Amino acid sequence: MKYSVLVIAVLLIAAAFIAGCTQQQASTQQTAAAGSQDVIRVGVIASLTGPASNVGTNMWQSAQVAAEKINADGGVTLKDGTKKQIKLIVGDDESTQAGGQKAATKLITDDKVDILVGGYSSAVTSAYEQTIAEYKIPYIVTGASSPIITHRTDIDTSYIFHHCPTTDTYGQYTTQFIDQVIRPAVNKKLGAASDRPFRLALLYQDTAFGKGIQTAVNDTITKNKLNIVLVSQQSFKMGESDFRTQLTAIKATNPDALYLGAFPNEGAPAITQARRDIGLNTIFLSAENNDNAQFYKDVGQYGEGAIIESRFSPYTAPAGAVASAQDAFKQAYFAKFGTYPDMMGASTYDGVFIAAKAIGNAGTTDKATVRQALVDLKMPQAVEAMKDQTISFSPDFRDSGFDLWM
Repeated sequence: MKYSVLVIAVLLIAAAFIAGCTQQQASTQQTAAAGSQDVIRVGVIASLTGPASNVGTNMWQSAQVAAEKINADGGVTLKDGTKKQIKLIVGDDESTQAGGQKAATKLITDDKVDILVGGYSSAVTSAYEQTIAEYKIPYIVTGASSPIITHRTDIDTSYIFHHCPTTDTYGQYTTQFIDQVIRPAVNKKLGAASDRPFRLALLYQDTAFGKGIQTAVNDTITKNKLNIVLVSQQSFKMGESDFRTQLTAIKATNPDALYLGAFPNEGAPAITQARRDIGLNTIFLSAENNDNAQFYKDVGQYGEGAIIESRFSPYTAPAGAVASAQDAFKQAYFAKFGTYPDMMGASTYDGVFIAAKAIGNAGTTDKATVRQALVDLKMPQAVEAMKDQTISFSPDFRDSGFDLWM
């Protein structure tokens, strides 16, 4: 009998302990919930490891600079006058589709973010878009430039907003620049007839990003009947570092210029190998993501005379309405990280401000309401030059419009 009493006593003590733990856990959860109500949780998906880590790290660091500025200025003001601070939570997509899926899922389900910003590789970003569609979370994509990001019809992309020119746009701009500026200059230098066809070669990443550039170049030449002949079109796998086989094939076609659809860690060695190892001393043009401090350092002397399409540069910018804002961002970034931000960092910096403005306009973190606020958004440009000096999204595919330069 005494053993029965002892067992009952132990059970009562255990029950009391469990009840106390349950109350404590509930209290902790309530405190955490209350704490989470005081901040806006912004998830940043960036490539912190893998082939795209150079640019991905820049994007994440730029997001930090933006959040610090927003918070220092008082945070996000909602319609009822209350203010909330921005809390950033990063997800490393590891430059892979599996890593991107893991990062997006964790940010949404575990970290309970209110909105997402970032995404660099188009191939990686498109792989986890189904998760965005399922959870209906607003996502401001600031790096992945393939039109497929918002144009695809196999899933619902209505919560995805594209704050990045697409490969269609900058592929077209670069091709027209070649026709209008480079072709006449080359023919004049060669003493050739003004109607001599320009000989262009392509070296592009075998992904949605690189193929998007290839398609844009081909379509622009055909649609506008440009006097440009594509003499070679060579592809490579994302993350490759040896391009000498493709460059040798390109050299044999005697191109007037080579347009690279590559990441900075690919573009710099490609140009270096072309000039140093292959003797391909032609004009090099690069996609905008190569406007990156590490790219300039890596390409060194071999980058002389190369041309990059861009909308923000670590080292230079056309004078204009965003000049002072760009300088302030660059100096704040340098003070924190000891180097300068790149173009993808600039659009991610913008993206955090867009997220804050949309939530402020919505007056809530309710995801459907924030999505509608992004649809209706009209805000002054931040650090990148925008069409009409305004950040807004097109009604069809939710793309923002940029002013680009070479």
